[in-house]
Parts: sequence; C-alpha cells; structure tokens
Amino acid sequence: MPEKVVIDGHELWHGDAREVLPLLAPVDLVLTDPPYGIDYGNAGGFSEKSGWKDWRGKAEWDKERPAPWLFGLMREKGAACIVWGGNYFTDVLPPTMRWLVWDKGQRNFTLADCEFAWSSENKAARVLTLPRAEAAQDGKEHPTQKPVRLMAWCLDMHPKAKTVCDPFMGTGTTGVACVQSGRRFVGIERERHYFEIACRRIEQAAAQGQLLPADPAGEPQQAGLALEP
Repeated sequence: MPEKVVIDGHELWHGDAREVLPLLAPVDLVLTDPPYGIDYGNAGGFSEKSGWKDWRGKAEWDKERPAPWLFGLMREKGAACIVWGGNYFTDVLPPTMRWLVWDKGQRNFTLADCEFAWSSENKAARVLTLPRAEAAQDGKEHPTQKPVRLMAWCLDMHPKAKTVCDPFMGTGTTGVACVQSGRRFVGIERERHYFEIACRRIEQAAAQGQLLPADPAGEPQQAGLALEP
C-alpha cells in the first residue's frame, strides 16, 4: 500500500511508480533518472582505493528497467519530460532534437565522460560541464545520484514549471532542487532506505528555504541567433 508523506507542501510517496503515478494529477514537468536495467551495482569499474564507493551487490533496483507503458504515462502526466539515461530507452522514447549532456569534465576514466538525458522539447541540444569533484560535494547516498546543480540546470530550462514530478526520486535530488527554486515537488520511491533519505534531504532543504531564483531567466540568448532549430 503506497504511503504519502507531506513536507512543507511537497508530496513524497513510498511505493511503486506503476501503482502511484496513475493516481497523480498532471504536472508541469516530469524530471527523473529511472533504473537503466544494466545491473549497475555489479557492473565493475569501482575501486575503493581510487576513492570511488563500491556499490556491488547493493543495486537490486537496477536489475530491470521500467515497463514501456510507464514511459508513455510519464509523457502524459508531464507537460514536458526529461529522462536521464535516455540513451538506454531509445526504443521506447520517440526521437528528439533536444538531448541534454552532463559533461563531467574529465576524460578516460573507467566511469563515463558524460551522461545523457532525453527531453520532450523540440529545441537545440544543451551541454553542462560539471566536474566530478564539484558534483561529489553533495555527498552520494545512491549509486546513480545526480548533483543538485545538474537538476537545477534542467529546471532552469522550464522557468514556468511550478509543479515537478520525479517517479524514481531515489534520494530526492530533484526534490531538493525544486525546494531550493521555489517549486512544488511530487516524488515516488519504492526502496524504503532511499525514501527515508529523500525525506530527510527535502526536509532539510525546506528548513533552509528558497536558495535559487523563483523565476530564472531560462536559457541564455545569443545576439542575432534564435534558439529554435
């Protein structure tokens, strides 16, 4: 049975997205990083000696990726939709002009140089360079946890989005970015351990109050050039 926790007006659901998402009202933006179905925790490439946390045997949640119909539902629920790891789901997501790229600022590591997000917007692709060392300052309590700044960058592209949903919220990074920018957040997480971390992080963010502009300028304009393709 899904459980709902409300923190300062933000809804956090402990339950399966397949059960909870159909019950929710439409939102302005779905911003999420779902399981990729690649058995991430046992994929290798981790070294405690190199300073990387070893997640092997701790990522049962990544054994399977979401069902195709769930991607369709996310696109129905959100006026706009951004899916990190979109390169793993090109068979269930339609072609798009807008791919978002997180450039990690380092090359030839065992881990990827960059990560990709699929976007429903028919606009030009965008790149954010955010070095791993800076990203790690958030702390990492989930193997695929994204930096708050990365999710805030995604939100900046949708300045009119007032309510944002993350059906696979993990430890709540999308929620933290929403709280810091004055947006309402709705999150879903199946794993109790990560759900409790998300509740704690979002409660802490709510206590700090809004830290980012409520109405960001959006994407930068280049003189004499249109952003539309």
